[in-house]
Amino acid sequence: MNSIIMSLENVTFTYAPEDESVRPAVADLSFTIEEGEWIALVGHNGSGKSTIAKLMNGLLFPNSGKVTAMGKPMSEETLWDIRSQMGMVFQNPDNQFVGATVQDDVAFALENNGVPHEEMVVRVKESLRQVKMEDYMDQEPHHLSGGQKQRVAIAGALALRPRLLILDEATSMLDPQGRMEVIETIRELRKATGLTVISITHDLEEAALADRLIVMNQGHKQLEGSPEQVFRSGSELIKLGLDLPFAMRMTHLLRKEGVDIKGEHMTEDELVDELWTSYSKM
Repeated sequence: MNSIIMSLENVTFTYAPEDESVRPAVADLSFTIEEGEWIALVGHNGSGKSTIAKLMNGLLFPNSGKVTAMGKPMSEETLWDIRSQMGMVFQNPDNQFVGATVQDDVAFALENNGVPHEEMVVRVKESLRQVKMEDYMDQEPHHLSGGQKQRVAIAGALALRPRLLILDEATSMLDPQGRMEVIETIRELRKATGLTVISITHDLEEAALADRLIVMNQGHKQLEGSPEQVFRSGSELIKLGLDLPFAMRMTHLLRKEGVDIKGEHMTEDELVDELWTSYSKM
């Protein structure tokens, strides 16, 4: 059994705790994340996702309850040790660049952490290779596409050799091609390294690839389970302002039109496979 890398126990956080009329941003929230898991934290705007991200990386501390990461309770004393084992990738790739070239940018956090130059060179090359951006080392970041910029941001996080990577709406500003590039990068990274990933998103196409989904609504955990389990609550997700992945919507529409489809398909490939298999026999 894998060890628990992060847990929230009965965590409540309110931005104005002295004002009882203000609803908590996160209310009595509990969940655990095991090493090597990919968890998708899903919800519409205002559901509490961004607050949870800040609680997980110590930008905020709960009013009540406990956050534990890397086996230590999150506190002022443990904060920097915990953060040194985390990588963060944010929403807007343009806001994350500080270097004149791609390799400068990936090296920036390593310099700040006092990594020796020889080691830095090795890590920069290795992390850019992991995200398939090694051919762009000397490029200026503003010449890259959105998807390439986010892959460089992921490389910058990986260079620190984190145990946990948090993606905070990291694909929301990308076009479909860029989004696919980033998601594919994460899938391959996990397969190769067993990295633990938390993706905070409102995109259920992205969430469908995770091992487990936690659906938030108004600061509360509404649903939790595998993508298959959560997506069975299709009408409830729609009520929460979330949309089903395209393949599931198409499955339901085809059934409504009388097409005999057995499975609940979360990817287009799965749906095409069933249609192809069923109708090629006719």
